[in-house]
Amino acid sequence: MPRMTAEERRESVIRAAMSEFARGGYHGTSTEAIARRVGVSQPYLFRLFPGKQAIFLAAANRCLEETRLLFEEACKDATSPDEANRMMAEAYLVDTDPEQLLFQMQIYVAVASAEAAGDHEFGRTIRESWLEFWDSVHLSLGADQEETTEFWAYGMLINTLLSLGFPADHRVWAGFHTTKPL
Repeated sequence: MPRMTAEERRESVIRAAMSEFARGGYHGTSTEAIARRVGVSQPYLFRLFPGKQAIFLAAANRCLEETRLLFEEACKDATSPDEANRMMAEAYLVDTDPEQLLFQMQIYVAVASAEAAGDHEFGRTIRESWLEFWDSVHLSLGADQEETTEFWAYGMLINTLLSLGFPADHRVWAGFHTTKPL
């Protein structure tokens, strides 16, 4: 079996980090756990990434980028902002891996924690990726500020409900599909 290139290993570290950070968050995940999951030593891990924060940032940026691309692909054939809204929401609910959703929530917690500790660079990096994501959705919704705000508000509520484990038939979901496009 051919050996993996450094770039292939780097990719496997990002994937493993997404899974590990989804479960344990930034502070509860060790680089040892990530290295073990990939099957490399910690010293090798640190040849690929300068530290835990760099691994987290690469994984967070990948997570946000994949969701942004999912939305863009889902609504590429939409004929109206309302249709784009519906298509993005359906794709998100159907195609998003629950682990990826949990990692998104961990990203927000990690940024809040870093900001509270005075590490504003960490948050700035994540905000840049998130802003690209926001802009993409904004354009898909016809660059309408109100529609974009509503989309994100519902989306964050959905993330919270899914993260809390509410089943699809629970009363907290009532009205989502009947009164508004998601």
